[in-house]
Amino acid sequence: MDQFDIIETCTRMAWYADHREWGQLAEVFADKVALDYTSLNGGAPVSLAPAQIIDGWQSALGAYAATHHLLGNHLVTVNGDAAVCTASFQATHRKTDDTLWTLGGTYRFDLVRIGSGWRIIGVVMTATWNDGSR
Repeated sequence: MDQFDIIETCTRMAWYADHREWGQLAEVFADKVALDYTSLNGGAPVSLAPAQIIDGWQSALGAYAATHHLLGNHLVTVNGDAAVCTASFQATHRKTDDTLWTLGGTYRFDLVRIGSGWRIIGVVMTATWNDGSR
């Protein structure tokens, strides 16, 4: 059952972001989340509260007419109240002029059990390819 709940939590992150369900997006995160998007943006990993993540994603993803983050090939390892879920991803971003920017690679989600559910405490996105104009 843990494997299903962990995969569902990670999938909800992508679903809520793509559907702009910002209030529900906060529910998948712990109080602090280590985000590492350095393969895409450079810089250094950051530690943010859910509200800070949502503000940033609202601004960045809101610049697109639509987005679709597809996760698959999940591999889950559970160690007591901690878990790691890795997944392949393909993310398509439709611009307002109908051009596309698509990228793919892997996500690593670090999760902890909080109460009866799982919450994300870390996300590492590793982009390995992209197509179109960002």
